[in-house]
Amino acid sequence: MRRTLLLALLAALPVGARAAEDDKSYCNKLGALASRYIGSAGAEGRMAPDLNVLGAIDDCNKGRTDKAIPYLEKRLRDNHITVPARG
Repeated sequence: MRRTLLLALLAALPVGARAAEDDKSYCNKLGALASRYIGSAGAEGRMAPDLNVLGAIDDCNKGRTDKAIPYLEKRLRDNHITVPARG
């Protein structure tokens, strides 16, 4: 019984690791789009980065994709930017 459980857990590890890596990659794509297209006009007419977007990108880099992905998707959609397909 224990051996079967152990084998099942070991078999699931690569899938979970792959899913986390896919989430991070997707999060990075969203972050790149958001940092490029979402900002505000600064003093001299230059684009200044949105600090909330920068925070979400930082969350992506730290592996907190569960918080960052929904936020970045919403910000991109709110700014009429097409969200890339996941996966």
